[in-house]
Amino acid sequence: MMKSVAIQGVKGCFHEQAARMFYDQHGLSVTDIVECLTFDGLYKSLDSGKADAAVMAIENTVSGGLLPNFELLRKYDRKIKGEVFLRIQQNLMALPGQRIEDIKEVRTHYMAINQTRTFFKDYPWIRLVESEDTAKSAADVADEGLMGVGAVASVLAAELYGLDILAESIETYKQNFTRFLIFDDALEVDKSQVNKVSLCFTLSHTPGSLAHVLTILSFYGMNLTRIQSLPIPGQEWQYFFYVDIKFDDYVRYEQALAAVRPLMEDLDVLGEYVAAI
Repeated sequence: MMKSVAIQGVKGCFHEQAARMFYDQHGLSVTDIVECLTFDGLYKSLDSGKADAAVMAIENTVSGGLLPNFELLRKYDRKIKGEVFLRIQQNLMALPGQRIEDIKEVRTHYMAINQTRTFFKDYPWIRLVESEDTAKSAADVADEGLMGVGAVASVLAAELYGLDILAESIETYKQNFTRFLIFDDALEVDKSQVNKVSLCFTLSHTPGSLAHVLTILSFYGMNLTRIQSLPIPGQEWQYFFYVDIKFDDYVRYEQALAAVRPLMEDLDVLGEYVAAI
């Protein structure tokens, strides 16, 4: 089966890498990449039928969670159907024939700048310039024929835009992974294989309410892998809780959910899927 997948960014970005990795693992082909300027645009591409599926970054091992994207999970009625972890390898690239000594300016996304500052301390003459997207920086260097200007982006971007990689894997922390969520209504998830769920809920503003829920989940053998709280607009000191849970037994998970459901308010099961790791 062939897929048209919406990504945030332009072709060659890490979102495209994540999309191709996930569908390759599932024996499916990505035939078209739908570029979106914003994360909201991912959902709009799905709703309009421009894309069959979408891939959205949700957290990174170095910089943490992408908080606005957690809100999108609740805002749009799209179920998570899978996840993929991609190692983020940042590379310095430029037009063919140049050396790193020729580069006076490097353009890339602010997160890529933060992830590579240690490398650039050895090249004080290079000015780092913030841009909207790693892959778009590479595309701009290629399309505009910018001599003396480099970009920091993926290997895929270098290949796609015909740039030479001057330095590979320049990120400070090599264990730098981003977790991406998959939205694809046509993707069938076998319940016998499901071992992870993402939930969103609120709790009554009473002492120990969260501890009570966590105690019950622990009793049923649920492994809480992430919890993220975000304030509820207009309700002081009230929060939405976004929780990821891994489990070994789907029936046991259903029992656990039934046990905690009466304690929760506005419970939304964001997706049941197969954990990537």
